[in-house]
Amino acid sequence: MKKYFALILMALASSACSGWTIQPLPNNPPTPFLPSTLTPSIFTATPVVIGATSTLTPSVSTSTPAATATTLATNTNVPLSDTPVVTFTSAPGQPAVFVEILGCNTSIDVTHGMGEVTNAFVTLKNTGNVDLINLTTTLMALDEGREHPDKTVDTTFLQMGYQVTLKLTVDSTYQEETPIQVEVRSEAGLFHRVGAESCRDIGLFAPNPTSLNTPMPSQ
Repeated sequence: MKKYFALILMALASSACSGWTIQPLPNNPPTPFLPSTLTPSIFTATPVVIGATSTLTPSVSTSTPAATATTLATNTNVPLSDTPVVTFTSAPGQPAVFVEILGCNTSIDVTHGMGEVTNAFVTLKNTGNVDLINLTTTLMALDEGREHPDKTVDTTFLQMGYQVTLKLTVDSTYQEETPIQVEVRSEAGLFHRVGAESCRDIGLFAPNPTSLNTPMPSQ
C-alpha cells in the first residue's frame, strides 16, 4: 500500500512539470467574441429597387399650359368693342392776344382835379384764330394816387388779325419814374399781363388821337 501511494505522488510531481494532460476548465470564463464576418456587398448594374411593390408613379413635368391659360387665335371679322375709333374733328378756336407798350408821357389833368398823370399807349393784337369780345385793359402804377377814370378801357370786339391802340391814364407822382403794369382780362378772367420798370417817353411818336380805340388790320 505504501508503495502504491509513492507511485501516485511521483506521478503528480511529473504532471506539475509538463502540465495537465487534460486542462481543467476555469469557472465558466467568458467566451471571447470573434469579430463578425461581414458579407461583402455585391454591386451590380441593376439598381436596387426599394419598395418594388409600391404603386406610386413618379410625376413627370410637362410644358403643356393649363387649358384656362391657353389663348386661341381667331380669324373673325367681328370688331372688338375696345378698339379705339379715330374721329377727325376740327380743332377748337384758340384765343391769343399780344400786348405791346408803345411808350408813355406825362401831363397835367386839370379836368379831373389832378396834378401830374402818366399816359401809357398800348396796342392789343389778336394773334389767335377766333375773334375776341369784351376785353378790359387796365393800367396800374407803383406810385399811383387817386383812381383815374381812364385807367381802364373796354374793347367790345377785336377781330382776329386785327389790332387796336389804347390810351390809359393813371394819377402818378410828380417828376418821378413810374413803373407800370398793363392787364388784359376777358370774361374768363386774366388774359395777359405785361409791365415796364420805367415807361419810356414816347415823344413825337404818340399815336394820333383819332386812331385810338379803333380796330384796324395788324401790321
